[in-house]
Amino acid sequence: MKSREGVLRLKRFQVQEKARQVAQIETMVSQFETMATELDGQIVYEEKKAGIEDINHFAYPTFAKAARLRRENLQTSIQDLNDQHSAAKSALVDAEEELQKAEKLEQRDGKSIEIDKTSEYERAGMIG
Repeated sequence: MKSREGVLRLKRFQVQEKARQVAQIETMVSQFETMATELDGQIVYEEKKAGIEDINHFAYPTFAKAARLRRENLQTSIQDLNDQHSAAKSALVDAEEELQKAEKLEQRDGKSIEIDKTSEYERAGMIG
């Protein structure tokens, strides 16, 4: 039975670890989206300040160009994180299912052991 307790502990740890990974990815996506929104505001401010909104114009603000590039990189990172989030959620669901199976096995085996113990006790009472 001790080995099954170890398996249950391992499964619970795996579920907690997967849940932590999902939460961490969600936090990162949220932070990246906030940063992208802030960059949008900075881009608009720089364009208004310079009076030039055409990216191809020779006098387009350098900071706005850099901010646009950074925002595009953040958008790419957000997409990658969303893909990782989907995979992590799938892994979490799988780990939860494995944990439930292990817990059901433990419950089933635990009940059968209790029944066996009861029957041994009753047998001893009948003999003596």
